[in-house]
Amino acid sequence: MKAVVITTAGGPDVLQLQQVDDPEIRDDEVLIKVEATALNRADTLQRKGSYPPPKGASPYPGLECSGTVLAVGKDVSRWKVGDQVCALLNGGGYAEKVAVPAGHVLPIPPGVSLKDAAGLPEVACTVWSTVFMMSRLSAGETFLVHGGSSGIGTFAIQIAKDKGATVLVTAGSEEKLAFCKKLGADVCINYKTEDFVARVKEETGGKGVDVILDCIGASYLQRNLNSLNFDGRLCIIGFQGGAVTEIKLNTLLPKRLTVQGAALRPRSPENKAVVVSEVENNVWPAVAAGKVKPIIYKSFPLFEAGEAHRLMESSEHIGKILLVP
Repeated sequence: MKAVVITTAGGPDVLQLQQVDDPEIRDDEVLIKVEATALNRADTLQRKGSYPPPKGASPYPGLECSGTVLAVGKDVSRWKVGDQVCALLNGGGYAEKVAVPAGHVLPIPPGVSLKDAAGLPEVACTVWSTVFMMSRLSAGETFLVHGGSSGIGTFAIQIAKDKGATVLVTAGSEEKLAFCKKLGADVCINYKTEDFVARVKEETGGKGVDVILDCIGASYLQRNLNSLNFDGRLCIIGFQGGAVTEIKLNTLLPKRLTVQGAALRPRSPENKAVVVSEVENNVWPAVAAGKVKPIIYKSFPLFEAGEAHRLMESSEHIGKILLVP
C-alpha cells in the first residue's frame, strides 16, 4: 500500500508518499481501507520529531480516519467486512489501509458522508473526554473554548450548545469569529484586539466561566485562572503558547479551582475504548439529529500531505483539513 512517510524530522517537505507493507491485524483488530484521514496538530509535532508515536503504534502519522472494513480479527464480533466506519487511531491514518482495535471503531453517523466522517473521531473523543467526562460541563453552565475556529473549537461549540451550556470563544480574526457565531457561540472574543479576561468577566456579570478548554498552555494559564468562576475547571490540551510558566497559587484556593491536563494518544487501549463508547452513546445522537456537524475546510490528496501541513501551520483554516488516498 501507499503511505505518507516522515523521511526525517523537519518541515512539511519531509512528508513523502511511499510504497510500504500492508499493516497486519491482531485478533482484536479490524483492517480499514481508508476513505479519508484528517489532520491534527499532533501530526505536525510528530513530523518535527517532538511527538513520537507510542510503542507498537504505526510509524506513519494520522490519528483518525473513515473507511470500509476490509478484514476483521478472529476475536472481533461487532464489525464485519464491508462495514462503513470511522476510527480513532494510534497513528497510521495517512495511508491506504490501517489496522485499529475494534473498540476504537465507530459507525458512520446518519447524515454524514463517509469522507467527512474522517473529521469526527479525534475532536469528538477529545472534547467529550475533557469537557464532559473530566470537567463535567452541564446545562446552564458557562464554557470558554480557546481557538474556537479550530477542529476542536468548532466541535466544542456545537456539542456544548446542544448540551445546554452558554459558550464563549476566542479566535484571531473577524471571519473566524463570525463563523463561530454561526455555529452557535454566544460570545465571540478577538484575542488580538481584546483582553479576554475582561470580556469574560463582563459577559458573566463578574463571575467568570465554569469550564475552559485550552490549547495554548503557559502563556494563557494565569489569565485562564483569572477567568474562572468559583469551582471552575480548566482543562489544558495543548502548549501552543509554551509548556512552562509560573502561577499565583492564591488564585486557586479561594475559588476552589481545578486545573487538569489530558491527551488522547497516550491513553491505554482500554481507556480509549471507554471514551469511544461514551462518544457513541452521548455525541453520535446529536450528530444524527443534525445538531452537530463535522466542519471540513479543505481536502488534499495524500501525496499533498506537505501542503496540508503548511495550511494547518498557517492557522488560516476553519475546522478540519482532510487527506484522501
